[in-house]
Amino acid sequence: MYRIGFPFWKQMARLGVPLKLRVNVIRDDEAGVFVATSDDLRGLVCEATSMDDLVKEVNLATCELLSLQMHSMPVPQPITDLRLCLA
Repeated sequence: MYRIGFPFWKQMARLGVPLKLRVNVIRDDEAGVFVATSDDLRGLVCEATSMDDLVKEVNLATCELLSLQMHSMPVPQPITDLRLCLA
């Protein structure tokens, strides 16, 4: 697996190497939602009221963002590494 955001990740994706994405999750108690962001994939910001819904949102957004960044080239679904950050 090759991590999105590392040098040459787009070339590795074009070669068919499986991709990995690190996603950071925090709980916003005031808003009552989980918020997911990633330093690896520019533009990834999702929120949902449950972790199950958040995982679905992250997977959908990841596919869309990767498709845009890879210029509409089909990209395999990356493996997401969700990390819950408790404050």
